Amino acid sequence: MIQKISSPVVLALVFLAAFSIAPPGGAQADDDDDALEHEEARRALEQGLVRPLEEIVAEARKHVQGDLIEVELERENERYIYELEFIQPSGQIVELQLDAKSLAIIEDDAD
Repeated sequence: MIQKISSPVVLALVFLAAFSIAPPGGAQADDDDDALEHEEARRALEQGLVRPLEEIVAEARKHVQGDLIEVELERENERYIYELEFIQPSGQIVELQLDAKSLAIIEDDAD
């Protein structure tokens, strides 16, 4: 059974895990890359380039029903984008992309 993520600690861990994309190479390279990605995410939040994950999830829930199952933060050019995946009660997976600073919906495959 998939449960909703609501604890700030769990949300922070999901946020950090979103940057855990495993590149080819050894375990040390993975750890170094993860640390750099986590640091970039932390700096972006401190600089106001991204909103806190709690705000992103709250905005996404206005548009998509279901349980949150995955969160990714990506940088495209000079803009950060959150990609959130939800599983609806029907079992359908829905992805929603939001601008990480403005909360604007970029793409909603639920439409």
